[in-house]
Order: sequence, then C-alpha cells, then structure tokens
Amino acid sequence: MKFLRSLAAATLMLPLLATASDVEIKLDKAPVSFDQKALQHGAKLFVNYCLNCHGASSLRYNRLRDIGLTEDQIRDNLMFTTDKIGDQMKVALPRDDAKNWFGAAPPDLSVIARARASELGSGPDWLYSYLRGFYRDAERPTGWNNRVFDNVGMPHVLWELQGDQVARFVTEDDGHGNKTKRLDKLELVKPGVMSPAEYDQSVADLVSFLVWMGEPAQNTRKQIGYAVIGVLIVLGLLSYAMKKAFWKDIH
Repeated sequence: MKFLRSLAAATLMLPLLATASDVEIKLDKAPVSFDQKALQHGAKLFVNYCLNCHGASSLRYNRLRDIGLTEDQIRDNLMFTTDKIGDQMKVALPRDDAKNWFGAAPPDLSVIARARASELGSGPDWLYSYLRGFYRDAERPTGWNNRVFDNVGMPHVLWELQGDQVARFVTEDDGHGNKTKRLDKLELVKPGVMSPAEYDQSVADLVSFLVWMGEPAQNTRKQIGYAVIGVLIVLGLLSYAMKKAFWKDIH
C-alpha cells in the first residue's frame, strides 16, 4: 500500500515535474490573449474542469472582477465550494481525502505557467501543447497518455470536449540494426462535442487564464509601463526643444 501511495503521489505531480524529454519535444505556440472574453471563458473552464482537483489558492474569487465579471456573475457561475466572494479559489476535493486516496494532494496551479516558464522557457506553450496532446493508451492506468508528458498520471479531463485521439508511431532504424518507435502524429478518431478548431481555442483561453492567474496585475503593470515610456518620450522632446531655444543665438 505504501508503494502504491508513493506511485500515485509521483504521478499526480504532473504539471510541476519536468523530464528530459520535455525539452526535446517541439511545442506548439500558445495564442495567449488577455482579452476579457477569452479570460472569462478560461476562468469558466478552469472552475469546471480543473478546480475539482487542482486549487488556485493564490487567487481570490473577487479578483475575477479584474477580467470584467461582476460579483453576482462570479457567485452564480464560478463559486461552487464557498459562498464568500473574498475566499481563495481552493480545490473542491478535501485535502485530507486526497492524501488518503492518492498519498499526496494534487498540486496548486496558481503559478503553473510561470513555473513551467522557469523550467523550460515557455510555460504557456508547454501547457497549450500538453492540454492538446492527450491520446488513448490502454497500457496506462487511466487509459490516457500524453505526447508532451510521457506516461503522465493525470487523465484527460477535457476528453468530452476534444474527443479521442490515438497515437500513430513510426519505426526508425539507427543504421546499426537498432529499431525504435517514435510518435509521429496524433489522429482524432472520435470527435468530441467541440470541433478541433473550437477545442484549440478553448485550450488557448484556459492557458490564457492560467497565465493571467499567475500575475493578475500584469495588464495594469504593462499599461503603466507604456504610459511612463510615453511621458518620458514627450519630456525628451520638450527638453530637446528647450535646448534648441536656449542655444539658438549662441554660435
């Protein structure tokens, strides 16, 4: 039992543990957007599909007002584990139950995009590729595997939206008689409730929300930065004009 719990604990750390193969896999570019509509859709997906197991304790529900939601909209559509708008976005699964069932609680996702960026240099791209890279694998305990995170422990929670993908492998010979299998591509064999384009956009919105969640003030910070640069440019031009005016009669 102790061994099984340790194994479960290791597999549950899926978003935070990097393997050497992560760097070798070509990641798809994540179309991250901080448009309020995209962030609101991403928040909806996060609450309905991620918050069942993964918390976001660094973010409070009332902070979602920053993406254009009213307190009533937050209460009516996004709050299922508390009735206090100022509470943290904690996981719906009780932590003690998670420890008893799996040996460890699933990791918090508050800064997952920033954590992946520090490890691989592209957190959003990794998350975008990961959430689109699940495929059916009968040899895995959950029935799922992932092209970005081989032998992943997490099941494909968005499978109803995407549908079922299967992996197509090719056999390669290194010229010395050694043959290896390489994942060539993923093929959608059973469509989900969304078209591939709709699913990709939904994943992009979810990733955008995860990126925003890691630093909710980043939009304000960038806007202030642009304003400061603009003011400095104007002051620079005025200073240059004053210098010319003061020195115009000096030869």
